[in-house]
Amino acid sequence: MVDERKLPEGWGIKKLSEVAPLQRGFDLPTGKIKKGSYPVVYSNGISNYHNEFKVKGPGVITGRSGTIGKVHYADGNYWPHNTALWVTDFKDNNPRFIYYLYTYVNLEKFATGSGVPTLNRNDVHSFEVLVPSCSEQKSIAEALSDTDNLIQSIEKLIAKKKKIKQGAMQQLLTGKKRLPGFSGEWEVKKLGEVADIRTGKRNNQDKVSDGLYPFFVRSQDVERINTYSYDGEAVLVPGEGGIGNIFHYINGKFEVHQRVYKISDFLNVSGKYVYYYMKQSFGAHAMKNTVKATVDSLRLPTFQEFELKIPNNFEEQKAIAQVLSDMDLEIKALEEKLEKVKTIKQGMMQELLTGRIRLI
Repeated sequence: MVDERKLPEGWGIKKLSEVAPLQRGFDLPTGKIKKGSYPVVYSNGISNYHNEFKVKGPGVITGRSGTIGKVHYADGNYWPHNTALWVTDFKDNNPRFIYYLYTYVNLEKFATGSGVPTLNRNDVHSFEVLVPSCSEQKSIAEALSDTDNLIQSIEKLIAKKKKIKQGAMQQLLTGKKRLPGFSGEWEVKKLGEVADIRTGKRNNQDKVSDGLYPFFVRSQDVERINTYSYDGEAVLVPGEGGIGNIFHYINGKFEVHQRVYKISDFLNVSGKYVYYYMKQSFGAHAMKNTVKATVDSLRLPTFQEFELKIPNNFEEQKAIAQVLSDMDLEIKALEEKLEKVKTIKQGMMQELLTGRIRLI
């Protein structure tokens, strides 16, 4: 219930049914979809395009069953699937504002059902919201849209940088492209010939929330621990769970889970070069040699027999690894910027959609 005494000037209290009522979408079996230009919007977003539409855009759509809480905006005509709910009447409100309003409401709290969650439309319709004038709605929607555009531009740039890095790995780690100033032969070595490979000794129960040292477990996440067994350069690869997809590099004090392989004590090869080479090529080798138990797992010989193509010049190895590392740092900086902008947007929604900050 909204306190009328704290209403921003010019704002009113309305039920969502009075602002932008929702209706169930229309059935469209996958087998009956005919390729076209009109998006079919499911509970989790656009997954197909059809040659017919059911609703003229713009539109606001959200999940009815399965994926609850996500809100989607359609600029043009579209087909809302029967797993979704769509706004039938904007009642002279700004459609883009309604999109942000429904996003801010947090529709997940109206979900019912213990199996497949379903959105309770009646509860949504009775929920009260603050609604400004149409002109202020437009200003709010434009401000938030600008932020969304910035988020999308950063996401596109990250995708582009990742693609460039992938291409660089394919070229530099095979010798197809040489960095300026380097020449000479490359050779093929087995990983067991150039590094010591063994598993850790700790288990998940040993981790602590604010430990002093990184604890490498069987995931992309790095846990923490208060003691360490190793100090130096190493590549860490899980022996089960996400095999061939998770790689870590460290140069310092650390601890290792008993199901994670520690590759260290490198002989005439850069550890960071090994890290990037494995990220590029180890996945296919791992899946080819997996041991089918309860989960896919790898044994020591799979690591020992893995072949790397390595420049004989140690400085070239380091230079290749540095180029790729610089690319990673650039991508990481963009990802951090993306998260900051997303946080700013959440704060903007909190302030603008409650009238705490006014734009007109």
